[in-house]
Amino acid sequence: MGGLAAVVASLLSPIETYSGALLTVHMVQHLLLQFVAAPLLLLAAPMTVLLRAVGPTTRRGLLAVLHSRLVRVLTFPLLAWFVFAAVNWGWHLSDLYDVALEVEWVHYLQHLTLFGAALLFWFPVIGVDPGPWRLPYPMRLFYLFLAMPQNSFLGVAILNAAGVLYPHYATTLRTWGPSPLIDQQAAGTLMWVWGDLVFLLAMLAVIAAWVRQEERHNAREEARLDAEARP
Repeated sequence: MGGLAAVVASLLSPIETYSGALLTVHMVQHLLLQFVAAPLLLLAAPMTVLLRAVGPTTRRGLLAVLHSRLVRVLTFPLLAWFVFAAVNWGWHLSDLYDVALEVEWVHYLQHLTLFGAALLFWFPVIGVDPGPWRLPYPMRLFYLFLAMPQNSFLGVAILNAAGVLYPHYATTLRTWGPSPLIDQQAAGTLMWVWGDLVFLLAMLAVIAAWVRQEERHNAREEARLDAEARP
């Protein structure tokens, strides 16, 4: 429900209404999709719920798709990491971002690709559904650790840009709010701080899960040794 609420807040609220007027609001929209909605939806194990809800024939079809070579390739952690980085850098530091602000279907495509890339990125780390790839906890930490600087560099690049990156915001007439350049600097700071904070929280969650796993393993091992020691 939290993941769906984040999607609704991002796409069906005043955030969507004002995303074309302020880059800061548009950045909040993207961050909600990528850093709130995507991880929460993956934690809800949607495919497991769906497999339990459908009939045997549909279940077999879904399982065939989930175990297909295409899904195996798309969910490969290294590819997912690069797709996430490439989609974010590709949209934010190219003319495509401005096109998305002017052309409605490109705007929808932008949201779809950002959200899809986030789902692929977060799945190897926090996905509850069964999948072809399951990273060990040390690799999950390394995966997240490498993702944090690329998010920081992108946010800092937007923050430190000498001029307005997206002409749409420079030409939008409004008598309220910050100037386009200050708005852009705030958006870059938001991406930098919000993204890094989420990555840090995710790493702490992975460490906590790793500790719990080790505790369960030690408890089982102690129980086994106790059983062997009994006459």
